[in-house]
Amino acid sequence: MKIQLAPEWQSTDWFNTPEPLSLSGLRGQVVLLHAFQMLCPGCVSHGLPQAQRIAKLFPDVRVIGLHTVFEHHEAMGLSSLRAFLHEYRIRFPVAVDVPGPDGDPLPRTMRAYAMRGTPTTVLINAQGGLHRQVFGVHDDLLLGAEIGLLRAQTALSPKPQDTPSVAPVPLCGDDSCAVG
Repeated sequence: MKIQLAPEWQSTDWFNTPEPLSLSGLRGQVVLLHAFQMLCPGCVSHGLPQAQRIAKLFPDVRVIGLHTVFEHHEAMGLSSLRAFLHEYRIRFPVAVDVPGPDGDPLPRTMRAYAMRGTPTTVLINAQGGLHRQVFGVHDDLLLGAEIGLLRAQTALSPKPQDTPSVAPVPLCGDDSCAVG
């Protein structure tokens, strides 16, 4: 089964990181992308606390927030988001989704992932493949099991530095020829 590559994020601003992050720059790591709006009740009561728990319990999983505003745009500006992240003690990196073109109410990353709303949890494997996307509250046990599976797959996959270098063996020499 071929896994679709997750689309690259499009962002205007970043919080809680010294420099913008890219999905391609996080290859080799399991990534949990949590799409939210600060005025979304499900995000505040369930999604963001879950993302915070994942960041604490699985330090090798990169938790990234995506503030993707598709309603009440005027109330969810950068200064409001900065205060929100501080008050709710959100410490993982958070990107601000690029607004949609030509009056499109859906931001670009939200549209690229075909998200139905917020909260949305997106699990991306270490190769950058889209493992699972869930709209609404994702069950803690199922999410933990999926993260465990992706972490195990990552640990078992050979790394370039793990592959022993073997000197090529000549197939034919002065006294014999081997089957190639």
